[in-house]
Amino acid sequence: MQRLLAPILLGTLVPTFAAARSAGKNERPNIIYILADDMGYGDVSALNPECKVRTRHIDSLAAQGISFTDAHTSSSVSTPSRYSILTGRYNWRSPLQSGVAWSYTPPLIESDRLTVAGLLASAGYHTACIGKWHLGLGWQYRPDAPRQVDFTRPLTACPNDNGFEYSYIMPASLDIPPYVYIENGRITAPVVDTIDGRNGYAFWRKGPIAQDFDIPRTLDHFTDKAVEYIRSQAAGNEPFFLYFPLTAPHTPIIPSDRFAGQSGIGPYGDFLLHVDDVVGRVMAAVREAGIEQNTWIIFTTDNGCSPSANYENLKAHGHNPSYIFRGTKADIYDGGHRIPYIMRYPALIAPGSRSDAPVCLSGLMATCADLLGLSLPDDAGEDSFSQLAILCGRERPADRKRLLVHHSIEGFFAIRQGRWKLCVCPGSGGWSAPVPGAEPADAPRMQLFDMAAAPGEAAETNRYISDRKQSSRLLHQLEKAIRRGRTTPGKAQANDVPVVLYK
Repeated sequence: MQRLLAPILLGTLVPTFAAARSAGKNERPNIIYILADDMGYGDVSALNPECKVRTRHIDSLAAQGISFTDAHTSSSVSTPSRYSILTGRYNWRSPLQSGVAWSYTPPLIESDRLTVAGLLASAGYHTACIGKWHLGLGWQYRPDAPRQVDFTRPLTACPNDNGFEYSYIMPASLDIPPYVYIENGRITAPVVDTIDGRNGYAFWRKGPIAQDFDIPRTLDHFTDKAVEYIRSQAAGNEPFFLYFPLTAPHTPIIPSDRFAGQSGIGPYGDFLLHVDDVVGRVMAAVREAGIEQNTWIIFTTDNGCSPSANYENLKAHGHNPSYIFRGTKADIYDGGHRIPYIMRYPALIAPGSRSDAPVCLSGLMATCADLLGLSLPDDAGEDSFSQLAILCGRERPADRKRLLVHHSIEGFFAIRQGRWKLCVCPGSGGWSAPVPGAEPADAPRMQLFDMAAAPGEAAETNRYISDRKQSSRLLHQLEKAIRRGRTTPGKAQANDVPVVLYK
């Protein structure tokens, strides 16, 4: 159960929130967090002038709000990024040192760890999670067959144990069984069969499927639920927080028939149009409910685009999901973790704003706390820095000096501060060449890049050897961040497990 925050409330409304009041109303904003799955920075036409897909709804969100051009997930893969978004803490401080959660992984977030949902619930918000969870669950097993999940029994741990009052989810990615919907800890229909796996763009793994689960319709089904939730909550008196993690454009790449062939660059491009339509439906629901002025909508993604999108085909059509950045999902290079990060909140954010300050998605918790006048305890949001000043157009010098720590699928680290980025590995640390173990024998053991001068991180721009002083400074900062258990000011905290920096 999430611990209560009543002792640390500074007041329901405080001066920091006064600027966010709309039309003289003393209201806290509704918050909708849309998290796409495996979508690159270059897949949004408002950010990429060469984008071959027009994401008109996401572009509209950017035109009416703020877009960040140097925003990052904490990891270049799904589960760890989600952990950091919801806890404000880097995943590598938890037992998750590499990889992602799978079908029956136990819950990664402890029930007593404060999450963004728990923070907002303590401030009077109704909180909901609708979509892909991918953070582990508390499955129960059959007494007569201890290795077989009993799908008829309620889960012992689910989003409701992490601060969400309502949850309607699927366990992991749309290509990972079991294929079931789970509402408030209970599977919504009998598991009746095993579905065969598929390959190619429509890839999914063989596994159990529930009677009410239709893989091609899942994205629209979750969107129907999200729209229904927005309409329902808009009719009430309490503010709401909707965490809406999508299943797309992750594999299986199966856009609805109405988008088939519409992009002109293949199924992945069509799926981007489908994702954009989902954003449009959410925006329309907010507008039609009459809550547009006092609703903070955030659109972002959990990591860069996957190689499953078929980069070669996209390149042939002139489209690069990673834009000018090197690498893809799973990598330590920016293509793995630099992502679209776009917000609209008319009562606070000036339309058409843009920021190139380096930020991380782990900042959600501190930003919410700052906005609402809440104070975080020392053992929560250890890596969460508020972005409120940037949203208000009052960026501070400190906002450009924050430490960002990146992490690859294989557990390799990079640290970013200002224009400098140090990769503590000789290659990609992930799936792009050179993969771990296949780096050239004479490759420097680390990589130092000036991201202002050489954002493409080409091998010939590696300054690790020529600028050892800068490399040593960043490495010392990273070692300190690991040792203190936090990157924010406050009392040092313990990591859950020993953290291995050098591999």
